[in-house]
Amino acid sequence: MKAIHVSQAGGPEVLEYVDVPEPTPAPGQVLIETVGTGVNFIETYERSGVYNISYPAIVGTEGAGRVVALGDGVKNLAVGARVATAQGVSTYAEYFVADAAHVVAVPDGVSDVEAAALPLQGMTAHYLINSSYPVKEGDVVLTYAGAGGVGLLLTQLLKMKGATVITTASTTEKRELAKGAGADYVLEYDDIPGTVREITNGRGADVVYDGIGKDTFDGSLASLRRRGMLVLFGGASGQVPPVNLQRFNAAGSLFFTRPTLKDYLLDAEEVEWRGHELFSLVASGKLDVRIGGQYPLSDAKKAHHDLESRGTTGKLVLVP
Repeated sequence: MKAIHVSQAGGPEVLEYVDVPEPTPAPGQVLIETVGTGVNFIETYERSGVYNISYPAIVGTEGAGRVVALGDGVKNLAVGARVATAQGVSTYAEYFVADAAHVVAVPDGVSDVEAAALPLQGMTAHYLINSSYPVKEGDVVLTYAGAGGVGLLLTQLLKMKGATVITTASTTEKRELAKGAGADYVLEYDDIPGTVREITNGRGADVVYDGIGKDTFDGSLASLRRRGMLVLFGGASGQVPPVNLQRFNAAGSLFFTRPTLKDYLLDAEEVEWRGHELFSLVASGKLDVRIGGQYPLSDAKKAHHDLESRGTTGKLVLVP
């Protein structure tokens, strides 16, 4: 099969389109013929060496396709089933394997490219607002990058819960996209805490979902109400330096968590809950998945270049 192979750390140029052996499903796994692979920032970190992985490697955990073979012991899936996952193995390829417990059935009404684009960022948004800090009607929520893949989904899901959404965007086009998703306020990146205080009559946001990290951390803390929560779920600008816990005391007895998706997909029931809710919303037309670009698998270099340029909106997808 064809796959994207990384032999050493480096820029997008190290992504090589090569022939590799087709994988075989182990017990409890399924083999999936890929119809689409989601492109995520974590893969750029793995490719560049920011995250430590063993080379050579085929990166990627998100993908969608059709089951073509079952490993021993798999009873809940059949060959031919349409599935998607955020927890596949080496998904930048024409075929990949995944644990049967980690895949979700894709219903009619959801296209192949939507199925590939939704799992990782959709389940991230789902656990953030349902589990990390369960949002309730009337909450004021600050997010960042409102025109990004997570941001657009997060805003739509937050509005379904009756929250007031404050988000950010760096260009006019991105601000319009964020507003189109339902954001109540779309800010530029100047004096975010002051603007949040003004919007909330001095109170502050109930929760901040921050996927930016180093560049926004201080502003996120300063934007919260007393006993508010900062959910730091990513580090697109870099990792936050070590923090003195007294800061959370002095800023108003704040709560802080640094979650990761895998800890919110602990078993098949949790995967099914999150995946079923998300795909049902897409199938019914209530949740829009914006595809920012589709690239042939062979053009993964360009997809990584475009993603790292920060000029994209929505989700990028590789198609074999």
